[in-house]
Formats: sequence, structure tokens, C-alpha cells
Amino acid sequence: MSDTPDPVHAQVNKASRSGPAVDLPLDGVIVVDFSQYLAGPVATLRLADLGARVIKVERPGPGDAGRDLAFAGLRVAGASLSFHVMNRGKESFAADLKVAAQRDEVKQLLAISDVLVHNFRPGVMARLGLDYASLRELYPRLVYANVSGFGEAGPWANKPAQDLLVQSISGMPWLNGRAGDPPVPVGLAFADTLASCHLAEGITALLFRRERTGRGGLVETSLMEAMFDMQLELLPVYLHDRTKTVRRSSGYGAHAYLGAPYGVFPTADGYLALAMNPVPRIGEILGIDELSSYTDPESWMGEREVINDLIAQRLRTGTTSRWLGLLEAADAWCAAVNTLEEVVSSEGFAALEMTQEITQSGASVGDEAVVLEVTRSPLRIDGKRLTNTAGSPRLGEHNEAVRTEMERHGAKNGKESKP
Repeated sequence: MSDTPDPVHAQVNKASRSGPAVDLPLDGVIVVDFSQYLAGPVATLRLADLGARVIKVERPGPGDAGRDLAFAGLRVAGASLSFHVMNRGKESFAADLKVAAQRDEVKQLLAISDVLVHNFRPGVMARLGLDYASLRELYPRLVYANVSGFGEAGPWANKPAQDLLVQSISGMPWLNGRAGDPPVPVGLAFADTLASCHLAEGITALLFRRERTGRGGLVETSLMEAMFDMQLELLPVYLHDRTKTVRRSSGYGAHAYLGAPYGVFPTADGYLALAMNPVPRIGEILGIDELSSYTDPESWMGEREVINDLIAQRLRTGTTSRWLGLLEAADAWCAAVNTLEEVVSSEGFAALEMTQEITQSGASVGDEAVVLEVTRSPLRIDGKRLTNTAGSPRLGEHNEAVRTEMERHGAKNGKESKP
């Protein structure tokens, strides 16, 4: 951790946290974030929720390209809604890294920081003199983190690191849908979000090692590696036996390598998911006499299309609530397939308290501050949910405060101050 965390930031950070005080595990850690769009910013958001101070280094003018990436076309106070969501609780320092004087200023910031995060294409940071090899001698305690699209080498290294493209190359879209359907990608920035978890995990692990050894280090991951890791149920099967290729179910199955009943089935008024229940038991509960003969678990895979068809025929004759009542009373594994509207209005969603209100610092529309309802960190620390009312920063909002802090550190520690 940096030797002297900014006391003003510490006060603001703690004041913006709602509910009982939480001893945040990354309190005092300073993260300099060069990343844009999603994977890097969401990784640093996870660190910020755990108490770290995150300072975004953005280009003057446009800033983080994610400021214009408007999901559903929604924009608030001059930036996309998604930018507000992914960058809440951070600070913004505007600097043109192609200008030597401003690049040197950023290096001064690194001298009082703990973590550097970027997601530039291979070679960009080296050309700026901000690659790990250039910085590790200057700042031996610095944790240097990089998330790329496809890694630093190989034939894919310079491809655009975009979520849909990564999903497609990884083969993931062939796992969704039914046999005969076209490939179906996951309808979210799945690779980006998953890679952000891995990057945040690696950063915290290196910070822990540094507490023991005093040594920083380099952690790297990529969207593609996150996609391959996500397929840990499938890839090892094929690597072990090349005859076991992925074959999507032609009926209602939801997993290429799991037998019936494991899938989503239509009911009279919606859909119902069934998972990992003995076939004869499901037949008994639902009144499907034909399923009583499937006593051999191997048949649940070999005959899964027939079994799923029998279940689907029966479930279409009743409502989702009727079948849930029967299945849940028998302790069978099942769930309704909810729409987004149904999820948000449910008692279960309310009980988890997964939303929070954030306010953008210093920004206003007319005379009103920008207040947004967003999701919170999914973690609980010492039994307390992690919430923070601080919103996203305006571009360059914290330049003067950060410069003042660097000057104070420079006067105290000398020009060659290091972590």
C-alpha cells in the first residue's frame, strides 16, 4: 500500500459508504487505471468496491472511449449510462500520454501508487515507456496488471478485443441453443465481465504477496483465456477423448454433456427449468408413467431427446406455478424462467438488496445532481453489503487535487519517490 494515503480521499470514501462501517480490505491502496471500455474498468470497479482508490488516466477531450459506449442508447450528463455504472467511485486525471511532460507527470503519479492497470493492445505501453519492463526497476513494489483480448503473442494477438468476436472465436456460441439452430452468443459482455474477475483476483493476490515479500509483480490475462477457462466442463472432455465432440440437444437440453432432465421446458403460460433430477422420480412427480422404466442413469444421456420430449408434452398441459408447486413440494431441483421485469419485481431480488443509488460528484443537470440507481458489489465483508454512493468522475475532475498530492509527496520524499 502507498505510504501515505490521501486523507481527503479517505474521508470522502468512507462518508460515501452507506450503512454500518466496514473495514474495507483494500483501503489505502491506490490504483492507476489506464483501461477503457469494459474488462479493465470493471476490474478496477471491483477493487474500488473493496476500498481501493482508483484514479482513471484519460485522454483530454474524448476521455475513456467507454464514455460514448451507450448501451440501449442511454446517456446521462454527457456520458453513457454504462460509463457511469462501470466507473462509479473513481477519480479522473486527464493526461495526453503522447506528450512527454504529461507522461512524466503520470510517472510521478505511479511513484505514489500501488497498482497499474491497462488494456491497450500489445506494444502500446512499451512505445510510451510505461511497460512493465521499463517500470519494474523504478517501482519495484508496483503491481502491474494487463488484460488483453487474446494474449500478448500468437496469431490472434492483434485482433480487436471485442466481446462478441472473442466469444465467437472461442466456440462459445455453439454451446447455446438447440441442434440445428445457428450459433447463439451469450447476450451480455460475457468475456469482458469474466476476465475482469480474473484480473481483480490476480491483482489482490499480488498485493497479498507484496505484503509478505515487499515485491510487486506482473499479472496478465485475456478475454480469450477467460473464455477457455469458462469451458472447463467441456474442453477437458474433448482433450481426453477426441471422439466426444459437443452435440447440442435437439430438444430442450441446456448442457451438451448432461443427460435429461437438464433444460428449459415450455409450460402453458411460461417456461420451467429442470436440473439434475432422477428421471423416474420426475416421472412420478409429474405423472409421466413412461419415465418409470429409465432406471439406468446412462440412458438419461443416451435417450435424453425422448425423455425431454415426454417431459415437455406433460409440462405444456399446466401452468408454471402449478408445476413448481408439485416439484418444490417434492424437493426436486426446478425454477421458473423469469423475465428481467419479473426478477426486479420479485421478493428474492428485494431481499438481496442488489441496488444502490450513486451521485456524480460535482455534476448537475439544471439545478439537480445526477442520481442513478445501479447494482452494488456482489460481495459482503464481515456480514455487511458493500455499497458506495459515489458516482463516476467528470473527465479531468481530479487533476488539480492529484497534482497537489504529488507535489506534497515530492517535497516529502524527493523527486525519486518510489512505492
